[in-house]
Amino acid sequence: MRKIRVLVADDHAIVRNGLQKLLDEQPDMEVVGEAIDGMQTVKKVKSLRPDVALVDIAMPKLSGLEATNLIKEAVPEVQIVILSMHEKDAYVDRALSYGALGYVLKASPTSDVLEAIRAVHRGRYFLSSKVNAQIIDTYLKNRKEKEEISGYNLLSDREQQVFRLLAEGRDTGEAAAILFISLKTVKKHRANIMKKLNIHNMVELVKYAVKIGIIGPELWE
Repeated sequence: MRKIRVLVADDHAIVRNGLQKLLDEQPDMEVVGEAIDGMQTVKKVKSLRPDVALVDIAMPKLSGLEATNLIKEAVPEVQIVILSMHEKDAYVDRALSYGALGYVLKASPTSDVLEAIRAVHRGRYFLSSKVNAQIIDTYLKNRKEKEEISGYNLLSDREQQVFRLLAEGRDTGEAAAILFISLKTVKKHRANIMKKLNIHNMVELVKYAVKIGIIGPELWE
């Protein structure tokens, strides 16, 4: 039987070691790599091509959510389970919108981690029991509605990447570093975004991102 190949991403060594021990004890799983920050997570997923990436939501350099977004755009066949301390629907909805199929609270039993990995490997959603189970249905319904009405879909893939990073509060220099493109290119994409969406400044861009559900208002508290 082929084992599920898992990459573990967390900036705390104790957590990574604990997860590796747990997963390596399973007859159907093996840990094929580790990452200590979001940027390294993206790079290692691209090189190792695991079946599942277990990703902490809060990591240095690039958050787990931002890493998930970049991973799913670069290597869509890799499934993502987010590990998080946040129960708010806004965080879960954002994780799902970026392509994660699993969302596990850190306070959950270890069995949730194992169930999540097995579920997402089969292409199924998994949420910790404390998270509102209705959010998946709501998310899928809202996604369809947003796709039908949003001018966001007029943006190119790269413009969408730049849009999301700017909406999350990244400046043009950070966006350029994350996407491995020049500052000049980011500025060009930003100008195109403003023109296509008929917005004129960053405040309007953030409001637009909240309106179409790219980011949640709770994340800006």
